[in-house]
Amino acid sequence: MQPVGVSGPEAERAGDRLAARLADEGRVATVERGASGSDGADATASDAVATTAVELGDEERVVRDDARDLPSVLDDLATDHDYVVVVDFPGAQIPQVALGDADPAGDTVATAADADALDVDDVCAALDATEPYETLESLVARAKQSESADRSGAIATFTGRVRAKDSDGDAPTEYLEFQKYEGVADERMATIREELEARDGVFEVLLHHRTGVVEAGEDIVFVVVLAGHRREAFRTVEDGIDRLKDEVPLFKKEVTTDEQFWVHQRS
Repeated sequence: MQPVGVSGPEAERAGDRLAARLADEGRVATVERGASGSDGADATASDAVATTAVELGDEERVVRDDARDLPSVLDDLATDHDYVVVVDFPGAQIPQVALGDADPAGDTVATAADADALDVDDVCAALDATEPYETLESLVARAKQSESADRSGAIATFTGRVRAKDSDGDAPTEYLEFQKYEGVADERMATIREELEARDGVFEVLLHHRTGVVEAGEDIVFVVVLAGHRREAFRTVEDGIDRLKDEVPLFKKEVTTDEQFWVHQRS
């Protein structure tokens, strides 16, 4: 799923325009600030209340949820949406459209003076180059849509997480920051996927590694394998994560309570 935020004056109208354009490309959800967040205060993505409008076939169902934060809403939407337009959450660390003098926290993919001046086609093109929002559940859902799903008797997965510490005496890790060698990393992951899918009994292999800042306790990397039987599924998951770590050019900075360093410079 590709998320995009819209922040600044007329954000709601610009979000409507953008959602209508993205609907030409796939299934779209919108997330808007609920009544408790409508006073213009600087709420962050982790504490703001959301209203979610989800497109369902030819009908629209509006779901109001005052109990969850934005990340948990995005996790749910990622399983069955191609895009989500997030309106008036400037603190969200997702690609953002900035209107007027807005200065959102996420990477800015487009700017415009107002809603009418926003070029929604340019925004769509810019989103194609951004990292998708994936969860283990969204990848498993995609694997189940494989043309070979009727021949599959197993789905095996691996999730890598940010470990706070190895032992009690370690300085706690606050977060890891990942950077990838643009182009080369994606090509290498595609090659690994193709080679693993060429194995007998393996039908679908999905790999996703987050970049940017990933905090302690959060998920970093996912491997999902759809296979005919459990043995080839388990073997392929293990080989997939081993090859991803060994062959894909990703650079990791570790930030602890005591220090920060690039891991490859200490190897």
